[in-house]
Amino acid sequence: MSGVTLAACAEMIFSNLPLMDRIERISERGLLVEIWDWSSKDIDALAGSGAEFSSMTGYLAGNLTEPDGIEELLATAAQSLKVADKLDCPRLNLHGTGLGDGGLPVRPVEVVTPSMWLTAADTLGKIAELGAAAGRTFVLENLNLAVDHPGTPFATASDTLALVKAVDHPNLRLNLDLYHAQIGEGNLIELVTEALPYIGEIQVADVPGRCEPGTGEINYSAVASALKKIDYSGVVGMEAWASGDPDAALDAFEAAFAPAR
Repeated sequence: MSGVTLAACAEMIFSNLPLMDRIERISERGLLVEIWDWSSKDIDALAGSGAEFSSMTGYLAGNLTEPDGIEELLATAAQSLKVADKLDCPRLNLHGTGLGDGGLPVRPVEVVTPSMWLTAADTLGKIAELGAAAGRTFVLENLNLAVDHPGTPFATASDTLALVKAVDHPNLRLNLDLYHAQIGEGNLIELVTEALPYIGEIQVADVPGRCEPGTGEINYSAVASALKKIDYSGVVGMEAWASGDPDAALDAFEAAFAPAR
């Protein structure tokens, strides 16, 4: 099987440059481009940039469990699909609930009840059907509760994997973020092996600091070798800050995942 394809998040790398310049720099390196909220961006400019997009945020507001939140989520997911069509972006990212300033949940949840699990799975099934009709895939991203996203429901990798398994639809997959998983659960090689049939994309950054591979405790070369061993041939995206020079950070990212390419 072919190896992994690498991408970089334009929201975090080359952060001293305007967005379109960031996208150009990423594309010049032969990497796919990831973006977040599309609503504040010039979609025509993005579409005309010549960049190949890997993923984008797939909603603007809402959540998986409350009637008004579900309505918002489905409506803004439908809007996001229209943008994804213009950008030819294959994957649209979701979270357990809408995130506001600083990545904090708009509606924090302390206890997730059994009925909330059932409702969340039902909502995600509807999301998957929207994706299928549009020829796009929604990916549910795991987050960490300890550092970046306290109070977010369905946040851990085990939570997101359980929901994606329960829905069991090809247009709903995991965005398995290994930075968040390391903080929340660890055991990354076992995690990617277990989750393999359900992974739509993998995102990476090192811990602590959320910078490029090689700046923290995660042995990403070992992770890359494991991905090769299990025949993962999807996208690995660097959603990380540069600890110094952005090109050097991308060099380190590419070097870490050379065993998987």
